[in-house]
Amino acid sequence: MTNTYTAPAGTSVGHVHLKVSDLDRALAFYCGVLGFALTQRYGTEAAFVAAGGYHHHIGLNTWHSKNQPPAPVNAAGLYHLALLYPTRADLGRALLQLDKHGITLDGAADHGVSQALYFRDPDDNGIELYWDRPQAEWPRNRDGELAMDNSRLDLNALRDAGRAPNA
Repeated sequence: MTNTYTAPAGTSVGHVHLKVSDLDRALAFYCGVLGFALTQRYGTEAAFVAAGGYHHHIGLNTWHSKNQPPAPVNAAGLYHLALLYPTRADLGRALLQLDKHGITLDGAADHGVSQALYFRDPDDNGIELYWDRPQAEWPRNRDGELAMDNSRLDLNALRDAGRAPNA
């Protein structure tokens, strides 16, 4: 496939908008567990949440999904949303928060370029929380191409990083 257009450097994913079955339950999870701030609510049907004063990183709505079951696993749709944390210590603190709320991980991995935690929200949407290593530390093969991996992540070391003072 030939593509003559290239997205400009600096392009990023601005937000994700999720269909949820229960807005209050979703807000309890995204704000109460993951620590996002509610930035705007549209009655009982939609809300925006964000980190760091941004207008919204995640939109939540029940427009087509109120009181509905999760989407089938074997269907096209969102695999997971990935939330990038600024430091490894921040990811460690997020893991401690998941532990505190009894959130079960589906998996955890050290990908060489990043360390990641995987779990599901109350509507069974996949979530990845991750931290990127500095690009200079990314593993590369002999040809200089990325050599990402799927190695075991030491969760106890990550928790320790989250507990470290001034981390």
